[in-house]
Amino acid sequence: MNKIQKPKGTLDILPSDIGLWQYIEGEVRNIAKIYGFSEIRMPTFESTELFCRGVGDTTDVVGKEMYTFIDKDGSSLSLRPEGTAGVARSVIENGLYAGAMPLKLFYLSNFFRREKPQAGRSREFWQFGTELYGSNMPEADAQVIMLADSLFKRFGLKNVTLRINSIGCPECRPSYRKALLDYFSQYESELCPTCRERLQKNPLRVLDCKSPICSGIADKAPKTLEHLCNGCEEHFEKLKKLLDDCGVEYIVDPSIVRGLDYYTGTVFEFTVDTIGAQSTVCGGGRYDGLLSSIGGPEMPAVGFGMGITRLIQALKDEDLVPNLESSSDIYIAPLGENASSFAFSLAQKLRNMGISAETDICGRSLKAQMKYADKTGAKFVLVIGDNEIAENEAELRNMRNGERAKICLNAETIMTSIKTEV
Repeated sequence: MNKIQKPKGTLDILPSDIGLWQYIEGEVRNIAKIYGFSEIRMPTFESTELFCRGVGDTTDVVGKEMYTFIDKDGSSLSLRPEGTAGVARSVIENGLYAGAMPLKLFYLSNFFRREKPQAGRSREFWQFGTELYGSNMPEADAQVIMLADSLFKRFGLKNVTLRINSIGCPECRPSYRKALLDYFSQYESELCPTCRERLQKNPLRVLDCKSPICSGIADKAPKTLEHLCNGCEEHFEKLKKLLDDCGVEYIVDPSIVRGLDYYTGTVFEFTVDTIGAQSTVCGGGRYDGLLSSIGGPEMPAVGFGMGITRLIQALKDEDLVPNLESSSDIYIAPLGENASSFAFSLAQKLRNMGISAETDICGRSLKAQMKYADKTGAKFVLVIGDNEIAENEAELRNMRNGERAKICLNAETIMTSIKTEV
C-alpha cells in the first residue's frame, strides 16, 4: 500500500523547527504591541465574492490561484488567499469602523494559493499582517513601514532593502491608465495572453507580469510618479520626509505596483536579495477604497503582509537563528518497578511546580535511558533505584558541566537545586 504524503506545496513544521517559529511569532507580537496593534483572527474560508470584489477579479490571485469550492447550500466559498480582505469584512460586519480611530489590527495566519511551489513560495503559507484604518495621512503610511523596519532591525537582518512608490488615487489614476493603455496598445500582439486580457480591464496589472517579454515592454512604460495629482505628490513627498527624519533608508522604485487591485497611493516592498527569486519578504501599501468596495463606509486604510517562511530563510542565510533549546529540565531514570512508580510520581510533582520533567515510560535499561536523556538534551539527570528511595537521597547530575551532587528526593528541594544551577 502506498504511503500517504502531504499535499504538494504544503509544509510540515517539525518539533525541531517549531522553536524558531515560536520565537518569531513572539517577536512579532511584541513589536505589534509596541506600535499599538491588537490581534485579530479571521475564518479560514470566506465567501468567494469577498475576494472577487475586494482583491479584484483581474488579479492572478483570484483568477488563477484561489482554492474555491461549492458548499452544500450552493454558495461559493474560498480558502483565504490573503488577509486584508478578510480583515476588512470583519471590520464592517462587527462595526469596528464605528470605534476609536485609528483602528490598528494585526494577524498571524496561514493562507492558501494554488501556485507553482518553489523556494520561498508554497501553496499554504504564513503571514504576519497589519491593517491600520481611519487615517489618510502619510504618518499612517510611515508608521506601518517603520513597524516592519523595526522588526527586521530587531532580528538583526542587514540585507534588507525598502522600496517605495505611489500609484495614485481615483483622481489621478484615470490619466495614468490612459497613458498605459496608449503605450501597451502598441505592443498588444507581443503581450502574453493573460496581459492581453488585462489590458482593457486593468492595464496596471501588465506592469506586474512576470513574463520576460511583458516585463521588458513594461520597463519603458510611463511611470506612476509622472502622473500623480498634487495631493498624491504632496502625500508621497511627506512620507519620504518622515522616513528620512526617522532614519529609515529607502529607494524610490517606480516599478512597484503590487499585485492586488485594492492598492491606491503608497505602495512598498521590503526585499532580501539573499533568498533568491522570491526576494520580497514584506509588501503593502494604502487601500483607501477597499471597505466601500465590499459594502462598508468610505475609510482610509494602510497595511502590509510579511511572509514568515521567507523571513526564516533570510535569518538562516545571515546566520541569525538564535540557539533555542527545547530540552527538559530534568530526566529521572528509574531502576526497577518500585523506582519507576516513584519516578513517575516525582516527575508529576515537579511538573506541577513548573519544572519540565521526563521519566521512562518505555521500560528501557539504564544505558538506554541515559542515551535518551543525552539525545533530548536534558539539563539534569537523576538516577533512582531501591537504595536511593530507602535513603531518600540520589545523585543529581548536571549534564552541562558534569558536576554531581547528592540531593534529597523531595520535589521542592530538586526544584530549588535546578533553578539555582540553571
